Amino acid sequence: MTTRDDNRVHYFPAEQISDITLPERFTFPFYYEPHPLALIAAEALQHYLENEVVLDHNFGLEGDAQESVIGKMFGVLVVQDKEGKPGYLWAFSGKLAGTNDHARFVPPVFDMLVEEGFFLKEQEFIIAISSRIRELESDPRYLQLQAAFKEYSSRFAEDLNCMRQEMKRNKKHRDELRVSLSLQSDGEARLKLESGLVNESLRDKRQLREMISRQEAQLAELQVRLDVHTAKIDALKNERRERSAALQEQLFTQYVFLNKDGRERSLRDIFSATAFGKPPAAAGECATPKLLQYAFRNGYRPIAMAEFWWGASPKSEIRKHRQFYPACTGKCKPILAHMLSGIPLEENPFLQTTSGERGLSVLYDDAHFVVIHKPHGLRSVPGVNIADSVYSRLKQLWDGAEPLMVHRLDMDTSGLLVVARTPAAHKHIQKQFLQRTIRKRYTALLSKPLEADEGVIELPLCADPFNRPRQLVDFEKGKKSITRWCVTERSGQFTKVSFWPLTGRTHQLRMHAAHELGLNAPIVGDDLYGTPAERMFLHAAELELVHPVTRQRMLFQIADDFPRPDSIS
Repeated sequence: MTTRDDNRVHYFPAEQISDITLPERFTFPFYYEPHPLALIAAEALQHYLENEVVLDHNFGLEGDAQESVIGKMFGVLVVQDKEGKPGYLWAFSGKLAGTNDHARFVPPVFDMLVEEGFFLKEQEFIIAISSRIRELESDPRYLQLQAAFKEYSSRFAEDLNCMRQEMKRNKKHRDELRVSLSLQSDGEARLKLESGLVNESLRDKRQLREMISRQEAQLAELQVRLDVHTAKIDALKNERRERSAALQEQLFTQYVFLNKDGRERSLRDIFSATAFGKPPAAAGECATPKLLQYAFRNGYRPIAMAEFWWGASPKSEIRKHRQFYPACTGKCKPILAHMLSGIPLEENPFLQTTSGERGLSVLYDDAHFVVIHKPHGLRSVPGVNIADSVYSRLKQLWDGAEPLMVHRLDMDTSGLLVVARTPAAHKHIQKQFLQRTIRKRYTALLSKPLEADEGVIELPLCADPFNRPRQLVDFEKGKKSITRWCVTERSGQFTKVSFWPLTGRTHQLRMHAAHELGLNAPIVGDDLYGTPAERMFLHAAELELVHPVTRQRMLFQIADDFPRPDSIS
């Protein structure tokens, strides 16, 4: 139900929330379990999308043509109105069905699609410039000149090569004549013939110069005629570039974000101090900034948030229908740092170490390197805000001696980790990793049954620049990533597998497990590409390497400590 004053805020029925306590702190946007009130708000939105609204938007849920499928992030914000009554707001990221504004959803921070607005007017002008550029580039006279220049350049190169080959043959012939002349006793005859050979050489060089001069003059004439067209095209491209940059700057100043104290900051100002230096594309269009902006502008107090994906999975990143995801870091983190300033947040889980009380199990130790069993929840190396790690613990155990990290495991991955004691051992073992001569096997518990028993996954991966540390599948720019896998156990809805990574990309096993073109079965507890659990069930179980000094091949193994599948919540 909605109020008469504001049809964008929805109120909870009293009986639905009578037993639910309001959260004391606002959701930490980058890692969270949705609050019960946020779950109710999200379920209401999903019901609305599924049953109550007809949108001219292809979410890809009905098996529609894949080319036009656009899944969408939706967000909910639980708020209290001025009287303290709890309700919730809805938002979507970007545009929905070709527009920024829908009646039941909060509006954008700035609507660039408003009629008669500066954006559409200038965009129309830029589109007209692009159209004129296409006309000039497809002008038959311009195309004919381009073809003639290309053909003549090719013919010129061919003629030049032929003449040089002929000159080479002529020179060889003259050299042979000179040898024969040297055998003649008649000196006057030799001088006369030598003079003729010199003249022939000079003639060949003169003909080459004349041909080059003639050909270059013809090419220059064609180039002048081409330049008349390209100058017009380049001028229009420069104008389009300048207008686009000016329009972008104008947009940056129009996106102004509030916080609870009513303080405003523009998009340009917010991103000026970041690594990007300027706002990335679509910054400010995500659901959570829209929701907070509307709440602050209308006097609502934010209580909790949640975002979920609606639609078919995209081909590049891991997004599952109805599943909740954190706010993106690249685009939203700088904005939300301003918008949530002064609002008490839930504790940042990235600043906690869940295995702080657990020691390191040393499986092998000599003067050159150690092999340890890293517990899940412990970093391999210190983070920005957390010092506790394998590195720091070993340094303490070794009385300050420097541990030389050869490789790393994700914080939530358990298992075998090699650390060198000496620079020579570090160099030797690292070289084995780089040359992929080290054999590694992981065990993982997957969240779905698998039909096949084994296989190989090849999905190229690269970092998501706007949502680190998440990775993307990118068949153009991604790095080659190959994983061999085999089912070892099936139990109800879970599947236990062994992974052999044949390459060493960041989050390779997690992406290959979760992506729909991989196994389409996220690792249980993978909070980046699946759903959170008590831990991520990925374990480095086996590692085989060559000793850096003895050159003996060594195999290390340690069994996982995964619980029985039926005990996992």
